[in-house]
Amino acid sequence: MSEQSFVCSGHHGGFLDRLTGGILHAMDHALDADDLARRDGFLQRLDPRVKIAGLMALVVTAVSVHSLLVLAALFLVSVALALPSHVNVPRLAKQVWASVLAFTGTIALPAIFLVPGDVLLRIPILQWPVTLQGLRSAAFLLGRSETAATLALLMILCTPWPHVLKALRVFRLPVMLVVILGMTHRYVFTFLQSASQMFEARRSRVVGKLSPRDRRRIATASAGVLLGKALHLSTEVHLAMISRGYRGEVHLLDEFRMTLRDWLAVAGFAVVVAAALFLQST
Repeated sequence: MSEQSFVCSGHHGGFLDRLTGGILHAMDHALDADDLARRDGFLQRLDPRVKIAGLMALVVTAVSVHSLLVLAALFLVSVALALPSHVNVPRLAKQVWASVLAFTGTIALPAIFLVPGDVLLRIPILQWPVTLQGLRSAAFLLGRSETAATLALLMILCTPWPHVLKALRVFRLPVMLVVILGMTHRYVFTFLQSASQMFEARRSRVVGKLSPRDRRRIATASAGVLLGKALHLSTEVHLAMISRGYRGEVHLLDEFRMTLRDWLAVAGFAVVVAAALFLQST
């Protein structure tokens, strides 16, 4: 029986069970995203440079427009790009829309009452005014956040991470920034594996339920041990990368080559951006 199957087959009520399960879920999510990036989908077939430039252009356009209809159209465009790329609506709702709605909605909610303007109604008892301008401000903030987050998720899910790093260097991002991103990505998985093994070892030595005091003691001790391991592993990971010739530049066996499909995609992104800017100005 594998380590993962052993963990998942146990009871889920304990502190260590939940912690180990959360770590394994994070690793499974990353592996699933990597598998999705290698599928044969619409965005997956495009040159990474085209994807990053096109999707980022749509993000900039989404945060720049001043028309709710144009913003809604850009949101629909992002969903239309996701469906043929094997990113379904439930996944978008779970990974992006729900969290953005909860976080951004909390920030945008006061604007409904604080922005002065035409009063549409008043909250019973409190008599807080809900203004039309406040609703528009909240809708803009929420719509821009949802659209930008959806497009950013599509870029990450539909592009292997090494291709993202190499494409960023093509766009002349500093080598130091690419090094930090590359090391962070590699180190996170090493750190998660180490944490999973440590908690699994501790879990196998625990019999019965832990008292709240013992749970706090284990959590505090584990945090200290993980911090020490983090410092040690970060040094080892960096030295291992340097010993293998890594100097910040990303070298891949497959070179980026523009095809007719990529040029058509560039034209498509340009048309969408131009149409959005034209419509919001009329």
